[in-house]
Amino acid sequence: MKIGLDIMGGDFAPKAAVLGAIAAYELLESDQQLVLIGDKEQALPFFKEQKFNPDKVEFVHTTDVIGMGEHPTKAITQKPESSICVGFRLLKEGKIDSFASAGNTGAMLVGAMFSVKTIPGVSRPAVSSIVPKLKDGFGIMLDVGANSDCKPDTLLQFGILGSLFAENILEIQNPKIGLINIGEEEEKGNLLSQAAYSLMKETNKFNFVGNVEGRDLFNEKADVIVCDGFTGNVMLKLAETFYILTLKKGFKDEFFAKFNYEQYGGSPILGVNAPVIVGHGISPPEAIKNMVLLSRDMIKTELIKKITSAFK
Repeated sequence: MKIGLDIMGGDFAPKAAVLGAIAAYELLESDQQLVLIGDKEQALPFFKEQKFNPDKVEFVHTTDVIGMGEHPTKAITQKPESSICVGFRLLKEGKIDSFASAGNTGAMLVGAMFSVKTIPGVSRPAVSSIVPKLKDGFGIMLDVGANSDCKPDTLLQFGILGSLFAENILEIQNPKIGLINIGEEEEKGNLLSQAAYSLMKETNKFNFVGNVEGRDLFNEKADVIVCDGFTGNVMLKLAETFYILTLKKGFKDEFFAKFNYEQYGGSPILGVNAPVIVGHGISPPEAIKNMVLLSRDMIKTELIKKITSAFK
């Protein structure tokens, strides 16, 4: 198993990526190899500071970087030797089994679709986010930003993607799938929600429990929350604010501490032909470490193979 990590992506690269990689390395098994993609000369001083032998990881050296503010499509085509482009090239060629970066989110989305491409049958890949539950455990919400406008069958597919992720990565048996709406009744919502509901209640691909509301995001009503990317992104940003507010108010709470994105590392792009994970641009070492571990779990459980089978 080879886990690819872009060490040049993010606001604190390469230091945060290198420190996160070192922390992750200590938790990997002997057959799980880290492949670091980026400027080796910039990275070496941080290995030295930690008294970590860089020969324990594999390097693919490149000095070019896609900036956080660059146009994704232009950057992908104009910077073929950037760390993100090199990472996707390695992923496409099968030289790494997954690729993760805290770099330009748009470039990661475009790169994934241009290189490893979308799984046959999947109309639109989705970016997902882990959601803490009040009683115990976690759920998943998708889409959270890749697809602002969706069709009913796209939301149906998000339900399949989310169900497989919840079952294989979160280890939830027969996960409950809910469609975000402004009310629980079948006839509620806009035309998209009503049409998606009709499709989802008829499917045998997952365990559909009906409409859920914003107040159900953190309870046990659904393990997978399905929505369009516009709605999901608004909900995600609001949820992330809870953790920041607790810090500003100076109090600690076990549940709200779960909103610290560092615990989850990054957001998987579900629906493409390989494990691809996008991290926050401000990802510290702890987030990078968990992004690597999530990559490992996606490879280990053969999640992509199971998604591919579900869409045949």
